[in-house]
Amino acid sequence: MLMAHPTILRSLVEQYETLEVLRAEQGSPETRRRLEDVTYTLCVSTGTRTIEDALAVARTQLADALGETAAIPSPMSPDEVRLTV
Repeated sequence: MLMAHPTILRSLVEQYETLEVLRAEQGSPETRRRLEDVTYTLCVSTGTRTIEDALAVARTQLADALGETAAIPSPMSPDEVRLTV
């Protein structure tokens, strides 16, 4: 299964959380539309059908990515190539 890059997932989760607050405060049509767009993108990016599942998967993937990042020795030589799944 393809996975979104952690930076993209983090951005999507942050956008969703921000838009949720704005929706609760303002409820403008623009905010609702943007929230729907981010919700859809999060679901597609995580292979889920609900925002609750998408957020859970995104947070798990982000936590896993942080663990993998911590395990990678630094600095990498320019000749080294690492692939992650």
